[in-house]
Amino acid sequence: MQELFSKPGTEDLPLSEQEFYELRIDDSPDPDRPGFVLMQSRAQWSEIDRQMMWDEIEKEHWITYQAAMNRYERRRQALAARGFTESDMDLF
Repeated sequence: MQELFSKPGTEDLPLSEQEFYELRIDDSPDPDRPGFVLMQSRAQWSEIDRQMMWDEIEKEHWITYQAAMNRYERRRQALAARGFTESDMDLF
């Protein structure tokens, strides 16, 4: 599962003034640590690199998919409280 969030009304701003957050759940890549990885990261335009750069990467490991989804929902609500309510999946 992967979802990209932005603030409403910013789509007409220059890319350098926009900010995005990604939430995703992936299968754990570590065979010694099965489960799921929940990741939240932020993207902003980098004029120096001339591309979107991802930073503030936070990862959490969860044993069950349901536990990862519960945490995903809490993080999604926290982003919404900060104004990031536009989703590429239109789940709001």
